[in-house]
Amino acid sequence: MDYKETLFFIAKCLTINHEKHNLNIIKKLLESHSIDWDSVVRISTSHYVFSALYSNLKKAKLLDFLPSDLVEYMQHITNLNRERNLGIKNQAKELNQLLINNNIKPIFLKGVGHLFDNLYADVGERMIADIDFIVSKDDYFKTIKLVENFGYTKVEKNKHHSPSFKHYPRLQKENCYAAVEIHKELLIEKFASELNYKIIKKEHLELNKLKVLGYNDQLVLSILSNQINDDGFYIKNLTLKHAYDAFLLSKKTNTKKAIQKFNKLKHPLNCYLASSYQVFNKIETLAYDSSVKTEKYLSLFNKYLVDHKKRKRDYKRIKYKLYLIRKKDFILKIIFYKEYRNWFINDFLIKLNLKKLAS
Repeated sequence: MDYKETLFFIAKCLTINHEKHNLNIIKKLLESHSIDWDSVVRISTSHYVFSALYSNLKKAKLLDFLPSDLVEYMQHITNLNRERNLGIKNQAKELNQLLINNNIKPIFLKGVGHLFDNLYADVGERMIADIDFIVSKDDYFKTIKLVENFGYTKVEKNKHHSPSFKHYPRLQKENCYAAVEIHKELLIEKFASELNYKIIKKEHLELNKLKVLGYNDQLVLSILSNQINDDGFYIKNLTLKHAYDAFLLSKKTNTKKAIQKFNKLKHPLNCYLASSYQVFNKIETLAYDSSVKTEKYLSLFNKYLVDHKKRKRDYKRIKYKLYLIRKKDFILKIIFYKEYRNWFINDFLIKLNLKKLAS
């Protein structure tokens, strides 16, 4: 099995408990004993859906087709992840209560938000790196101080962090399961006006005093975390972790309607639906609006799935171009904004002192 075949096989497996046509396809493939399980493990792990793959195959009663040692390993990893996620939920509840007690209303995002919203059949499905939440800009610095006074410290303690547009540097606390990212924005600066705290708080859901995004915003952020914040739109890349979230959320809302309110973001969102529609094998709830621009995007997306040399070559070129654009933007901020100017001066002085000490 090559990369594309393996990716599409895993994607179909993630839908078998919702989509009968994919269930039938997967059953036939498993019965043929033609699956390269080493490739499946490698790619599902790199896309952070290894536990989700196990959970879906187990629920569909298809584990008997897998090697017994692989089933044992998948079960072990999923059990560990389930235990961790339950710990993360308790950690998030503790943070939520801390902020509520100080009249701050956080909204929990991405994987943690999905856990509280019971998006997954099994709590152990989702791989979660950080606890992400957003607060209003007025409460942002107060929130940072509260969380740090509560025992959280920067993960990279010795690094002199530059001002961040989206969130404060990751914080961690001893004996806690996950690091924390305190957001003041959801997206990079270019698109922040289309999805931010003021917008999402209008349709948020409240679950036992803990707030999460409304379903439309959950869907959109699942896509944009990959498509915009991780440059997926520019490098024509799709990560199954985010795509699986979007697939599950597409069962709770209308995807086409969810993206209609956007201007600059509508095309990147529609392109993601197009690639997801293909990878998951024509799921109706992920249907997209076809256009010349979208089909061109999809064509290049498909080329990258089979032509790894072209993908790597173009990836380096695009990433370098994005780096230059962002470097230019950052220099302009140093010129026009005091916060960035102060950071630049302090950073220069720190590096100068380190050179003197080393010499």
